[in-house]
Amino acid sequence: MRLFSVGAGASAERAQSDSAEHPSAPIPIVGPGVGESIRVPLGETGIDTFPLMLGAAEFGWNVDLETSHGILDRYVEFGGNAIHTADGFSGGRSEHIIGQWLRSRGQRDRSLLSVRIGAHADNPGLGSVNLVRAVEGSLTRLGVERIDVLYLDATLDRTTNLEDTLATVEWLVDAGKIGALGAFGFAPERLVEARILASAGYPRIEVIDSPYNLIRRQPFEGDLRLVAGAQNLAVTPSHALEHGFLSGRHRSKALASRGVRGEQLRGHLNRRGTKILRALDQVATELDVPVAAVSIAWLLAQRTIAAPIVNTFATDHVDELMQGAGVTLSRAQVAELTRAGN
Repeated sequence: MRLFSVGAGASAERAQSDSAEHPSAPIPIVGPGVGESIRVPLGETGIDTFPLMLGAAEFGWNVDLETSHGILDRYVEFGGNAIHTADGFSGGRSEHIIGQWLRSRGQRDRSLLSVRIGAHADNPGLGSVNLVRAVEGSLTRLGVERIDVLYLDATLDRTTNLEDTLATVEWLVDAGKIGALGAFGFAPERLVEARILASAGYPRIEVIDSPYNLIRRQPFEGDLRLVAGAQNLAVTPSHALEHGFLSGRHRSKALASRGVRGEQLRGHLNRRGTKILRALDQVATELDVPVAAVSIAWLLAQRTIAAPIVNTFATDHVDELMQGAGVTLSRAQVAELTRAGN
């Protein structure tokens, strides 16, 4: 059982009583720092991560610098250590904001920093020249000397010779600029090819990011999950709350129409989406936790999942999300949620 969560407005005394009634209910946090010891292995990288990565996709776009720093502060108060960004987020502004926070808070040595590269307009793709330039650009914007986990984003580049890419990664590793290697947007057969090259001495892909959640089950629940399991890859799924839909905040077309994700959210307000929300409501009521926490807990109950990547717009949302790392769902609850999304 995961050992902590944040109290959801109830007193510690009430929460302890609830825990007695529900063995899988979260143990409330009583102050910052309690979650610092909660770490899980990030596959075979030798790195330990908090079981929830804080995504920075909204930083510099829908979230300003001050709010972004407040979100980061709140996350680390509860023991979080893993921050995820990309060189293409807000044209690099997300990295600038994180870099300012790392310096102002003195948090670099305490943070696991992962960066997805390959989608920045100045250095697109995974060709050798652009790959080096992209990594150097990210290091400069972040103000750091090393990226702990580098995700190769194949979304815009599925044709570059993988051997050339991995040879460039090898040089970057030897230069001390990156640590572990991850992948985003890689097809299962591409991951198999990468493992064959790794057996010949090239850097090994050890982490993958694939969008995955209760409502977006494919393509992960197919060959990709089989390959991840066979290769013992750590999976850090992005879009863990499907742009906020799985937080339960967007239950009508009027509410879903607000903000930049309105069209995507409205698309989920169908029979299947409503069924999933009802199942989430039921479990959330049983455990006395927010709907968002149950969505995260379902992900963490899936095999191969190490740490979902979750983006947020507001500091108070962090409290809800962190509870997901402290909830252990029963088998019956996991099964019911899974059936709702079938």
